[in-house]
Amino acid sequence: MASVHMPHPIRNHPAATRAALDAFWALAIGLIAAYAFFAALGAFSPGDVLGVTIGVGILVALCALRVWIERKHAEAQRDPRLVHARERRGF
Repeated sequence: MASVHMPHPIRNHPAATRAALDAFWALAIGLIAAYAFFAALGAFSPGDVLGVTIGVGILVALCALRVWIERKHAEAQRDPRLVHARERRGF
């Protein structure tokens, strides 16, 4: 008797993975912004909370690395026909 092959409910769902990654990066940017806001207000000295400062520094480095990788990836996928059409129109 033949059986129907059903995909795994969690694996092979790039939309769920993408949503989780986007949520992580949104949370990371929020933490960086909150840290910068409270540090600018003078609520704490970055030297007094050295562990948090190092953690935020690591998050900033990871965000910068992600932006750099995404930019290089986007340049590789750019359609040359669209670039030519945009340049031809003067944009």
